[in-house]
Amino acid sequence: MPDRLSALDASFLYLDDATTPMHVGTVLLLQLPRRSSRSAGAGEAATPSAEYDWLVSLIEQRLALVPRYRQKVVAVPGRLARPVWVDDPDFDIGYHVRRSALPRPGSEEQLNELVARLMSRPLDHSRPLWEIYLVEGLSRNRVAVITKTHNAVVDGVAGVDIGQVLLRSSRRPPQQDPELWMPEPQPSGSQLVLDAAWEAVRQPGEAVENARLAALDLAATARKLVGAVTGVASALRTAVRPPPAGPLNVAISSQRRYAVARTSLTDYRSVRQRHGGTVNDVVLAVVAGALRNWLLSRGEAVSASTTVRAMVPLSVRTVAAEASGRVTEGAWHQDPGAGQVSAYLVNLPVGESSPLVRLHQVSHEMRAHQESGQSVAANALVRLSGFAPPTLHALGARAANSFSQRLFNVMVTNVPGPQVPLYAGGARMREMFPVVPLAKNQALSVGVTSYDGGVYYGLNGDRDAMFDVDVLAGMINESVEELVGTVGAA
Repeated sequence: MPDRLSALDASFLYLDDATTPMHVGTVLLLQLPRRSSRSAGAGEAATPSAEYDWLVSLIEQRLALVPRYRQKVVAVPGRLARPVWVDDPDFDIGYHVRRSALPRPGSEEQLNELVARLMSRPLDHSRPLWEIYLVEGLSRNRVAVITKTHNAVVDGVAGVDIGQVLLRSSRRPPQQDPELWMPEPQPSGSQLVLDAAWEAVRQPGEAVENARLAALDLAATARKLVGAVTGVASALRTAVRPPPAGPLNVAISSQRRYAVARTSLTDYRSVRQRHGGTVNDVVLAVVAGALRNWLLSRGEAVSASTTVRAMVPLSVRTVAAEASGRVTEGAWHQDPGAGQVSAYLVNLPVGESSPLVRLHQVSHEMRAHQESGQSVAANALVRLSGFAPPTLHALGARAANSFSQRLFNVMVTNVPGPQVPLYAGGARMREMFPVVPLAKNQALSVGVTSYDGGVYYGLNGDRDAMFDVDVLAGMINESVEELVGTVGAA
């Protein structure tokens, strides 16, 4: 019997439209080895004319690790049940792995414009829901690999983003021959109806049971929060009071703008060691400082009490490790299915002019969340929608569409990555930037990933509302410099 989509995954298919395509993305910048086509080994990049063939070969070797990438979604006639995953008998890797190029030497602005255009296009629901683009024409013997994966594919149980299986810590991983794959016969419409009827007989109370479990989760949450009265009051105030109005919550178009910022993990660690808190606290303080300067550059009214509410999903294990001083940035990234994920609603103090005071306020609010159990309240909301995210970026994308602008202004996802070099075949990954999709009436999402000594920001914005997203990206670096300046001053 084919796998049936979960209620949440099916909802993401239905939510997918021209203004809010439900796919997450990553931009990988790879340094190709300088080899001739004759000396290049199997699975390694050679001459520019062979780069596409190299990437296709590499993906074919790894597709067995992500079987969902050869499957498509098929609806049940009459919508008697949720759609199912079935093998695509016409699977064509050439359709999913595409080739593009920038005029040499391609600039970062040109690459960002290409990313924005590719991410603006919804995926074809009649095929497996993913695409990868190889982008040539970059300087210094580099290529970019842009991935697009639908949230319905990245389901948190069997779903793994294909970028994760392409990358290895060894420059020369064991060679794998592509496995012979034969698609299972696609079930007929009548068979899909019979399967749906049989499931209804076997599980007549599925919907009731889901609602009951969600109610139990809320009840358990309430009992935990009753033990911390202050936390309850604060959590209720945060959830009930709408976020501040501003340019981040507007009706959005179908087109995007994209910008990036590169920073050093050493700077975040030095700030954390001098002032306490966690690396994630420093990240949020950086975002707060950048948003403050951006609002001022637009002539927006900013008073001492002005805040921007962020929805921040975090790994509980990473938070606990950072708080105890035992953090390993790569631990959660290497095992995304382990550990619990909490969603926090954090008021970023953009009205505060002092970078050090901003950091202390963010650290205080995050610590209050963790000590009072407010993150559990957020998780209960997540449970009601059935979230099962495999990565924090995916959780951010999913949570955005449930919380919506009624609860927050901007989404900030911070994924700790490995602090060792990773390779795709023989090509070393130099940088990686996340692309987190927008929700309805959300003009901006901020994805953050640390990797090999760097902290990389990907800012995805609506093309009309965030016409100056590159200005905001530049202010990320200015905000980091402000915080680093407090280390010596303190």
